[in-house]
Amino acid sequence: MYTAISFVAFTAFVAFYSWYKLRKENLESKDGYFLGGRSLTGVVIAGSMLLTNISTEHLIGMNGSSYKNGFIIIAWEVTSALALVAAAIYFVPKYLKMGLTTIPQYLEKRFDSATRTLVALFLMISFVVTLLPIVLYTGALNIESIFNVSQVLEVSKEQGLWITVVSIGVLGSIYAIFGGLKAVALSDTINGYGLLIGGLAIPLFALVSIGDGNPLEGLSKVFLNSPEKFNVIGAKDSVLPFGVLFTGLIINQLYFWSMNQTIIQRALGAKNLVEAQKGLLYTGVLKILIPLIIILPGVIGFYYFGDSMYGNQDMIYPELIKKVLPVGLVGIFAAVILGAVLSTFNSVLNSAATIFSIDIYKRHLGKKSSDSKLVLVGKLTSTILAIFAILVAPMVANAPDGLYQLLQQLNGIFFIPIATIMLAGFFLKYISAVAAKVSLFTGLLFYVLTTFVYKVDIHFVHLWGIEFLLNLGIMFGVSYFYPSNKEFNNEDLHIVEMKAWKYTKPMSIFLCVITVLIYILLGKNY
Repeated sequence: MYTAISFVAFTAFVAFYSWYKLRKENLESKDGYFLGGRSLTGVVIAGSMLLTNISTEHLIGMNGSSYKNGFIIIAWEVTSALALVAAAIYFVPKYLKMGLTTIPQYLEKRFDSATRTLVALFLMISFVVTLLPIVLYTGALNIESIFNVSQVLEVSKEQGLWITVVSIGVLGSIYAIFGGLKAVALSDTINGYGLLIGGLAIPLFALVSIGDGNPLEGLSKVFLNSPEKFNVIGAKDSVLPFGVLFTGLIINQLYFWSMNQTIIQRALGAKNLVEAQKGLLYTGVLKILIPLIIILPGVIGFYYFGDSMYGNQDMIYPELIKKVLPVGLVGIFAAVILGAVLSTFNSVLNSAATIFSIDIYKRHLGKKSSDSKLVLVGKLTSTILAIFAILVAPMVANAPDGLYQLLQQLNGIFFIPIATIMLAGFFLKYISAVAAKVSLFTGLLFYVLTTFVYKVDIHFVHLWGIEFLLNLGIMFGVSYFYPSNKEFNNEDLHIVEMKAWKYTKPMSIFLCVITVLIYILLGKNY
């Protein structure tokens, strides 16, 4: 009973706060709905970026993976800080200078309109096929487990999951459809810092219990129980070999934090460059801390349960919550988890609506559409995608290497080809539009064949690196025969103030040093 009351109270508070802050906002204009009126501050950007990134595919998926594989999967998180430094110093200043609403807009400026449309379609498919269903399913799995929805409603476990998926899908859609980016960002900020506090409480309560009141003693016991789980250097045959940091992983991180519409849309909505850079670098600090929430609990779970749950690793985090959290706090944390699910879900819906409205509808179907018409199209797009995601979500169950690993494998289909042409666009001026389009399809075909059809015995992140080099080679070759005839001019449209944050360089150096230190201090073969 206490769990349900605290859950409803916290969820209602977030909804009321978001409504109160938005009641005077103009949500009918294009910038107002899709970019939060270009008024977002660094703290809001960081909270929203964190919550858009961290959802239950991390809480469940990464803790499930660390339970089985240990700290070697920390690379997914701490290398994000390096990519965020690149975004703050190089990429986002260029986006704000150009006044972008979507990333595909840049591709039209650099290449041509067909490249913009193709990438917009790729992104729409990736949202619908990969991210939305997995986010919904993992969220439903966690909420169903905490509240025993199936038992309360006296239905089967499968029916309980369906009910939970529909409930989360509908609630997340309301934020995205009626509130736009600012509603998403405001609710994310509260839930983001709630996730930090609540997420840290899980390992803290567990370590206090294990250490008989002393969390450091508890950590020592967990370490001595399985010291090999704390090693961050993955072997060649592990789930994440150390070598991938220098091949495909850094390409993926650069794409995700510097070019991914769902993430970077927050920075595009910044009131000025200072706030954008603050938001990106604050997010870098949070990403260094986040392994305490999405990796350490999994290793603690191994201390409690041993290898008894290796066959069902994605249930380890819900079981740990029920084991260590006091009853009154379970509901609040469940609400924070729901917030994390809603955040990623409604952020992806908002980004998909933005891309469809700006990059596809306005360019090909309604060239003279008013801002209010584009907002209406965005709302309809969000509604259709939400319904589709709800229908597909239960189909992602039983991923053999865990849900997080499945998500990353699927992401590679679209992320790496897009990352290649984005990076080529910025750094290789003679790459042509024809070359960009050809590499999009050849990269996609190469990855699908080697990962899902023929199953080449190479880690999929290494395949990302190979695909990146293959795409570059193809672009060089095609550009030789079909050279670029377009001069790219990155002119400043003076939409926001472009003065840089004075602490950008010191913060960037700090994040790089901390990332290297993590590998030096924890990179031992126990």
